Amino acid sequence: MSIFKPSEGTLVVVPSLSLPQDELRRITAARSYEERLLFLLLTLREPGVKVIYLSSAPIDPDIIDYYFAFLPDPDDAAKRLTLISLDDPWSQPLTQTLLSRPDAIEQLRSAIDGDSWLVPFVLSELEEELASLLNVPIYGPATSLAYYGSKSGSREVGHEAGVPMARGFSDVRSVVEIEEAIEALPGERVIVKLNDGYSGLGNAIVSKADRSLISFSAAGETWSSFTTKIRGRGAVVEEFIEHRPLYYPSALAQITPGGEAQVLATHDQVLGGANNHVYQGCTFPAAPEYRAEVGASAARIAEILAGRGVVGLFGMDFFALKADGGYAALLCEINLRIGGTTHPFGAAVLTTGATYDLGTGLLMAGDQPKFYTATDNCASSCLRGRTPGEVMRAAGRMGVGFDAERRTGNVFHLLGAVPEYGKLGFTTIGDSREEADELHALTRRLLCGP
Repeated sequence: MSIFKPSEGTLVVVPSLSLPQDELRRITAARSYEERLLFLLLTLREPGVKVIYLSSAPIDPDIIDYYFAFLPDPDDAAKRLTLISLDDPWSQPLTQTLLSRPDAIEQLRSAIDGDSWLVPFVLSELEEELASLLNVPIYGPATSLAYYGSKSGSREVGHEAGVPMARGFSDVRSVVEIEEAIEALPGERVIVKLNDGYSGLGNAIVSKADRSLISFSAAGETWSSFTTKIRGRGAVVEEFIEHRPLYYPSALAQITPGGEAQVLATHDQVLGGANNHVYQGCTFPAAPEYRAEVGASAARIAEILAGRGVVGLFGMDFFALKADGGYAALLCEINLRIGGTTHPFGAAVLTTGATYDLGTGLLMAGDQPKFYTATDNCASSCLRGRTPGEVMRAAGRMGVGFDAERRTGNVFHLLGAVPEYGKLGFTTIGDSREEADELHALTRRLLCGP
């Protein structure tokens, strides 16, 4: 079973951001990231599929209509979609609020019909409790396996899979252990990463010569607050890779409930933020110089995780650097959850009908390869105050919508962040790397300015 190509049944989509809330509060329009999974509305193309979509706040009807416009029969799709809003946007995470609302639980239970899967953005004990109440299986890794998605667990799995990694120490939990690890590692700097950090926001770069020189990825962090988190959550300390140029590819994989592991895609990540560690977007596929090595390493890791009982979608981040005789790919971390590259991939395959070719690492729509460039961070003050419908109609007038005949163009997301924050995201699909990049740059200029 793949959530990208279901033939029948109900997808109960729970896009709750059940993550450490201290880092989450630093992301602009964080609650709107619940809309990342709206690409799953495109699965309603199949007449036997139903979708139930949960949200903290009502989703603008124009956003729903936007996704329906990709489908051959929007009216029929609308009959198979159930939207359930808690009308409580500031009470986070979504699943926690849902569990305190018997009325919403009953509404959700009554909407479930036949074979169903609960599709969480991230799986925590909250989602497991919800699935138990609903008696619905989860398309995601059990919390008992969450360690393998931590920074320390990633190193353990990477070692077992024989995948190269930066030198480092796992499960560090005290200042003394941090100091010992720093002294033992080579180089002038080290990186300290919280076990359960995400989007690079749990990282700190420390100078070995002067411990006061610390660069945090998260704004407002201090060494005192950071070490408190380490004591409670654990961390890894790794050598800081100074090699330049350095690239940041990733792999997206899935493990079916039957235990079949499959790499779905490789990407090059676009990073930003204080330490250039915060996810901003991606391009597909990863560069040909290291694409095959990243895919092969990801496949070995996926097989290890399948053997340990992991189910669902997950991502793996790598470093890629030029070495003697070619490029080397080093595992950075495993993210046992839906991530930043999931919705661009889903948007691309569900709008083009393309399938992933393991041999070439390309998405193929018949004989035509498809490429895409995606961002989560197109923001402009001129967008603030406008409605999602206004922005989409403007995109259509400017010729940066989606061409259904060529199966190229833009698929927009995070549209709910437009009115308050002037922020949106989009995935630009082209028939070549150049076409995707050029249209992406044009769209950004037209919507978000220079």
